[in-house]
Amino acid sequence: HSLGRSYFPNVDLNQFNDQIKKELELDILNDFEHGYKGIIKLPKNSKMGVYIAYIYYYKLFKKIKKTSAKEIMNKRIRISNKRKTTLLFVSYLKLKLKYI
Repeated sequence: HSLGRSYFPNVDLNQFNDQIKKELELDILNDFEHGYKGIIKLPKNSKMGVYIAYIYYYKLFKKIKKTSAKEIMNKRIRISNKRKTTLLFVSYLKLKLKYI
């Protein structure tokens, strides 16, 4: 909010609350479900980068879901560098072992 960014143009950030957050989360979860279906259909040479980005943003989404609307408006939610490295490694292994 302090940076003047709005990732949801139809949402009044001055009215942002936990109910609005839950509604957005349902929409985002639906996007993740559809996105995964698309990822598994990608050619092998395109899949890794898209899958790793998907996993990173899904983990970030899960962390945001656990955070209140008020807290989201006042602090940056992020994934630690150590966790990012773990996600990269696990995603790589899943792809190489053809779990995805």
